[in-house]
Amino acid sequence: MYLKNALHAATAISLIATYSAYADTITIATVNNGDMIRMQGLTDDFTAKTGHNVEWVTLEENVLRQRVTTDISTKGGAFDIMTIGMYETPIWGANGWLVPLDNLSAEYDVDDILPAMRNGLSNDGTLYAAPFYGESSMVMYRTDLMEKAGLEMPKAPTWDFIRQAAAAMTDRDNEINGICLRGKAGWGEGGAFITVTANSFGARWFDEGWNAQFDQPEWANALNFFVGMMAESGPPGYATNGFNENLSLFQQGKCGMWIDATVAASFVTNPNDSTVADKVGFALAPDTGLGKRANWLWAWALAIPAGSQKVDAAVQFIEWATSKGYIELVASKEGWANVPPGARTSLYENPEYQKVPFAQMTLDSINAADPTNPTVKPVPYVGIQFVAIPEFAGIATEVSQEFSAVYAGQQTVEEALAKAQALTNDAMEAAGYR
Repeated sequence: MYLKNALHAATAISLIATYSAYADTITIATVNNGDMIRMQGLTDDFTAKTGHNVEWVTLEENVLRQRVTTDISTKGGAFDIMTIGMYETPIWGANGWLVPLDNLSAEYDVDDILPAMRNGLSNDGTLYAAPFYGESSMVMYRTDLMEKAGLEMPKAPTWDFIRQAAAAMTDRDNEINGICLRGKAGWGEGGAFITVTANSFGARWFDEGWNAQFDQPEWANALNFFVGMMAESGPPGYATNGFNENLSLFQQGKCGMWIDATVAASFVTNPNDSTVADKVGFALAPDTGLGKRANWLWAWALAIPAGSQKVDAAVQFIEWATSKGYIELVASKEGWANVPPGARTSLYENPEYQKVPFAQMTLDSINAADPTNPTVKPVPYVGIQFVAIPEFAGIATEVSQEFSAVYAGQQTVEEALAKAQALTNDAMEAAGYR
């Protein structure tokens, strides 16, 4: 009996030693939004299944972009997984900076990823990042305030209706702003929002010869409309508001409407966090009748930098975090409304998820976005809220800073557009586009 127990003990020790020998600690850089924070809270499930531990570096969106771009371009090696999006992934994949995700397991079912997400995270047919969640943008609005204003939100509203409704819902005495929109500098923050707004007004970043188009009337129309509407009905200090700031305002009941990422729908309808959870409706992003809506296409996705020494463990984490099983794990703990949306076809075929009030509008918004044909007039680029060239991030960050200065009352629309025109053309000439 003693010998038998001793053999069992020795075998157990051997197994633990073997398990530990293959266990790694991986470092992941991610953005500080609700879905990513939820993922961090569930990481023990991954560790229990694989033995691998995770260290998190959680950053505000603009800071995250700077950190991961610097790290990967200088081969810094600080991270084993980076949270990046549709702008960076194809460019970095083409540069050889990312590990191809071409050997994912059959159980993972890569073909289940929504085509819009898979295409946006691939280069030349190779997937370089797996979508944690996918999104477009849409209108989220207070149904009670809309009714009080005597208005009815169309499924597909125009900008004119949005401005009218915003004015009608604004109640300065009670700190209710008719509309909350991003004004924060950063190409992926306020820059993204004003770009899709401009798309819907017929504007574009470049003409077919890569000439900047900020001197054209469509940009002036879009920016003047935005600034006028926000002056009438927006919150004070909106020049520094991004996704998280507007989410907080909406959840506190201080916004009549918020046009932003579809992923926000689960946060504004969560009664644990939102004071208006049972009073939220949804509509497509607005247009001006020119055929393009002010909605984008994006995925926050997980990618492995080519310099990682822990690729096997990183692949296991990506398979865990972006799998059908992870979606079911979140649903079991927090309900179907709180699962990561917009990434998998099977989610939208699930009868339980179809009951979620914003599920179909999210899918409709994603399907309405066309990154290969993003503007009213022809353009030489791909991308809706961004232009898929390496130089764009730097140029658009500067342009967004000029626009935020307008929102803060520091310069005029005309001054900002003239500066945007000059700095964009200078950068494109220096890069050899013109």
